[in-house]
Amino acid sequence: VQLQASGGGLVQAGGSLRLSCATSGLRRGDNVLGWYRQAPDKERELVASITTGGNFHYIDDVEGRFTISTDNAKNTVYLQMNRLNTEDTATYYCNVKMYRLGTRVADYWGQGTLVTVSS
Repeated sequence: VQLQASGGGLVQAGGSLRLSCATSGLRRGDNVLGWYRQAPDKERELVASITTGGNFHYIDDVEGRFTISTDNAKNTVYLQMNRLNTEDTATYYCNVKMYRLGTRVADYWGQGTLVTVSS
């Protein structure tokens, strides 16, 4: 399984970016696709996730500004980020957690993509 993240960059506050995570080798099943971020001197945190059943989760800080989505034909998960602010500056990581019969059986990470929001 491989995850390839892209789309990070430098953007002014109030701007938008769309992150992409191309996946390969994933088997269909009970998967949770997510985007995490890690700011300097902070722990990595979950930003948004989507299950194969179509359930979404966002942290309060990004609710209404970020949207996670998938394109099954392209095996890609996206994170559309709008109204960015300096607090969103971080390295963003895509993640896939695979479950079988309710038990997590695998946890895959892509390489990070840096998002820098300038004031």
